Amino acid sequence: MLNKNIQTFIGCDCDYNDARIVLFGAPFDSTTSFRPGTRFASQSMRSESFGIETYSPYQDEDLTDIKVFDSGDLELPFGIPEQALLDIEERTQTILDDGKLPCMIGGEHLVTLGAVRAAAKKYDDLHVVQFDAHADLRNDYLGVKLSHACVMRRCHDLLGDGKIFQFGIRSGERDEFIFAKEHTFMNRFDLGNVSKSVQNIGQAPVYFTLDLDVLDPSEFPGTGTPEAGGVSFIALLDAIKEVSKLNIVGFDINELSPVYDTSGRSTALACKILREILILVSHKD
Repeated sequence: MLNKNIQTFIGCDCDYNDARIVLFGAPFDSTTSFRPGTRFASQSMRSESFGIETYSPYQDEDLTDIKVFDSGDLELPFGIPEQALLDIEERTQTILDDGKLPCMIGGEHLVTLGAVRAAAKKYDDLHVVQFDAHADLRNDYLGVKLSHACVMRRCHDLLGDGKIFQFGIRSGERDEFIFAKEHTFMNRFDLGNVSKSVQNIGQAPVYFTLDLDVLDPSEFPGTGTPEAGGVSFIALLDAIKEVSKLNIVGFDINELSPVYDTSGRSTALACKILREILILVSHKD
């Protein structure tokens, strides 16, 4: 049984026992390869979420119509990736064991590995769907294997070939793209072929991870590793609607670094995307 956070994301304040979805923050950015700051994302999103409405005109539904519990942020040890991942795995496992859907706000993208570890223990044949600008398939980054640049490679170590579906990828080393040809499904540059992949995945359990730098930096400048040539908000929303048709067993949204966008528009966009995902996945049994 988890206790309610004092400050919640807008509309996410139901009782834990009644919740279908449980939200938590993973404020960790110790392996960030360029500009840090994603550890402030969950706090910023909770505060700024009250600048948007609970109602989604895109879906004609409201966050208040679904049951989401915000359990607050984990207290993660700075500079100790493995311990942070263990803490994330434990929180995710608690939520899954209670028959609920975990929703994590990162943090850098490495935090996804902790949640995937927990989901893989509970669900056989787990698949991962990744929206991202970066392949994240390096075997190591500066000799370190636990890095946000390596998170999908570590997920592959856990899940094996053909279980990772990557979209929007437009950055990485040559070896990463070679690895992807042999071991993952990769759709470069945009979110095309999402519908086809949804059909191919079928009813297999899926962990969905959204790195917000998949968006073009003209729309989303507030991230540590911006990459030109990204997708639009509307294209992202349409693709998420397709992914929500899958058997989602957990999901996260990561790599918002609010300190790099003093206008606040990146945080506002992240809040809006989270609202839409929460409503979409709430309909899945």
